[in-house]
Amino acid sequence: MKLTDIYWHLKTDIGKIEKEIENNIDANNPTLQAASTQLLKAGGKRIRPVFVLLSAQFGNYDINQIKKIAVPLEMIHMASLVHDDVIDNADLRRGKKTIKSQWDNRVAMYTGDYIFARAVEIATHCKGEGINRVLSDAMVEMCIGEVEQIRDQFNWNQNLRMYFRRIKRKTALLIAVSCQLGALEAGAPKEYERALKRYGYYIGMAFQITDDILDFVGTEKELGKPAGSDLIQGNITLPALYAMCQDQNVKRRIIHHLDEGVLDKGEMRETIAQIKASGAIQYSKTIADRYLDKSRKALADLPDIQAKKALLQITDYIGDRKF
Repeated sequence: MKLTDIYWHLKTDIGKIEKEIENNIDANNPTLQAASTQLLKAGGKRIRPVFVLLSAQFGNYDINQIKKIAVPLEMIHMASLVHDDVIDNADLRRGKKTIKSQWDNRVAMYTGDYIFARAVEIATHCKGEGINRVLSDAMVEMCIGEVEQIRDQFNWNQNLRMYFRRIKRKTALLIAVSCQLGALEAGAPKEYERALKRYGYYIGMAFQITDDILDFVGTEKELGKPAGSDLIQGNITLPALYAMCQDQNVKRRIIHHLDEGVLDKGEMRETIAQIKASGAIQYSKTIADRYLDKSRKALADLPDIQAKKALLQITDYIGDRKF
């Protein structure tokens, strides 16, 4: 089953959100317009709006109101990707040129800032009490996460606590907020809102861990970028952290790469093979599965409606991702 099959019943509403995003990145400046449009056309899973829509179905679902929070949340995610590509010096995203590659770092940063600003402006039209506070707090945490990512880049002396804190801010936070604010804007009961926020956090943690696993086991065609790109860019993820703890040869190899900043495709293949041999992939999968189990428990007391079934299917989908 494809991910989109799970929420096929939301296709029309997702299409409306896509159109709203397109309308709201419209800019008078031709460079900002071109860069923002390129980012939009690069596509994406649009999983954050999906979580907004599904969570909103536990309250009074009105797409014309719910889209006022679904659109800015996806735009915040898009803007964070532009900034990430600058930090990582990435030339490709989903197999296409990044904004920093097509233009330069300055255009990329201002494009990200522009999309952030437009997102905040749209969110002011939401009716849910406290939405702007939740959104602004999340953006502060995401910015702190970006600064920490810069600090930790090419730093081999990391621990699991640093990694989990980083992916919380990088991925889990915005997914948790998507679930929370979807419920809040729809006027769902507070206990539903809290449960959905917990679900989103656990799903977000599992989603990022599985992404980090796929970076080592996926092909360049599947990933849209070379396998091992995280390590090449100096980002130490869970599989690499585990392998460094288990095998001193792997640790020395990774430290050498991070210190020298050089790793060709042949060396990367060898490093990936050593990381796999250390048991790092299975260990990381086990941690992801624990988060997925917690996400299922978070939904246990919610009503048995179609949205709950879809959320559980998304959980299963993440657990079954190809490794």
